[in-house]
Amino acid sequence: MHLHDRIIPYLKTADLYHLARLNSQWFWVDEPLLKAFIERWRPEMHTFHMPFGECSITLQDVAYQLGLPIDGEPVSGCLTEFENLMEHGKPAWVWFCELFGELPLQSKVKQMTVCYTWFHERFRVLPADATDETVRIYARAYILMLLSSQLFADKNANRVHLRWLPYLASLDDLGSFYSLGFSGGFPR
Repeated sequence: MHLHDRIIPYLKTADLYHLARLNSQWFWVDEPLLKAFIERWRPEMHTFHMPFGECSITLQDVAYQLGLPIDGEPVSGCLTEFENLMEHGKPAWVWFCELFGELPLQSKVKQMTVCYTWFHERFRVLPADATDETVRIYARAYILMLLSSQLFADKNANRVHLRWLPYLASLDDLGSFYSLGFSGGFPR
């Protein structure tokens, strides 16, 4: 998805602009390096066992490298929290429609997930005459893609789970209230 100038203020408010810039300019995953680190991760010690000794990644390292906030409530994406929220609030698909202005085609939906392709097709280019509300919708889509594909990537590499909707509901709170740097973890 294109990083449009008009969504940058929302990314800055959410403290995700630095990550978006890394993603759009030079941030590619070095899969062999990542695999080597995963193989050397020792969960019982919370460290990497490297040929030159033990090392760990601190929250300060994350904040420095990715520019993500490390203070505030952690963003977990925990399905239990999401399910509890859905039980006591509005249905997820109603919420989705309110946040993105429409529902994806049924062929792009599977249970509580939406294909990345729907987001890329629908939000690829921000119209030049976009209203402020349209810009907010595009910003939400961009942030959702960052959350689900960069910070919390999982084995379901071609779908976005609706569990991230609560964090998109109030863009103004995302950067000041939540700790995105603390949230990202290593694959389990």
